[in-house]
Amino acid sequence: MVDKNHTIKNEFILTGFSDHPDMKTLLFTVFFVIYLITMVGNIGLVILISKERSLHMPMYIFLGNLAFVDSCCACAITPKMLGNFFSEDKRISLYECMAQFYFLCTVETADCFLLAAMAYDRYVAICSPLQYHIRMSKKLCIQMTTGAYIAGNLHSMIHVGLLLRLTFCGSNHINHFYCDILPLYRLSCVDPYVNELVLFVFSGSIQVFTIGSVLISYVYILFTIFKMKSKEGRLKALSTCASHFLSVSLFYGSLFFMYIRPNLLEEGDKETPAAILFTIAVPLLNPFIYSLRNKEVKSVLQKILMKKITSRKFQQVTSTVA
Repeated sequence: MVDKNHTIKNEFILTGFSDHPDMKTLLFTVFFVIYLITMVGNIGLVILISKERSLHMPMYIFLGNLAFVDSCCACAITPKMLGNFFSEDKRISLYECMAQFYFLCTVETADCFLLAAMAYDRYVAICSPLQYHIRMSKKLCIQMTTGAYIAGNLHSMIHVGLLLRLTFCGSNHINHFYCDILPLYRLSCVDPYVNELVLFVFSGSIQVFTIGSVLISYVYILFTIFKMKSKEGRLKALSTCASHFLSVSLFYGSLFFMYIRPNLLEEGDKETPAAILFTIAVPLLNPFIYSLRNKEVKSVLQKILMKKITSRKFQQVTSTVA
């Protein structure tokens, strides 16, 4: 039962980066620029892959969906965070808070499964190239992508459903730049042991399964790379795998630190750097890591740019003649 002397809270205050008021203009500018680059890079990649038929292959379907969930992640977090830099009213209602967490949890869970699917796709392409179109059909690709979104929604629904059993009657200050599930546990008047256990089990299982799939795929890929006779081919493949693995390591490392570590309900001051990594830095880096280092994507971009340049020159010549 909630103590009668306590008032049940239905709204919270996101303190965010308020500990650094002298830096709010600089932080706002940095995060705003990051947000713009993230949205342009990811949405541009989604449009490019959807419109270019030569990119309608499993690898690029996964990449397009990864770019989509990364842009959704940025939309779920950054606008509210940017608004709070210069807003005196940093309040967020309980249901807005739950909605923000639901949306973020959905896209981050889908992200985990998409990264695992992309690693498997690269494993088949490098280790069994002759069987690629059989083992990695478009049907399987669509099933894996759909499964990622279904898993993301189910995972979110479980945690949001369990949040409804909690009541909040202490401080309403959330020491974070977005509404995460752990700060809500800390503010609960009800023992959140069941919620914490479910979070540990489900998040741990998802991350162990998906990162295990990624690691196994990359181990087989590395074995295949080292068997290559061409030194140039080995270096090129290693360079690509290293950049991909860097993105995966940043993403999963920060997630493990946030949700799988012991003593989850301790104060969350140390969570901010990890949260910035997987909600802001990784969505920013992914378009550069997965697309700008990709020959096919760069080739398509060059063709589009050349067409635009040629079209402009033709219009200029036509207008001059006229």
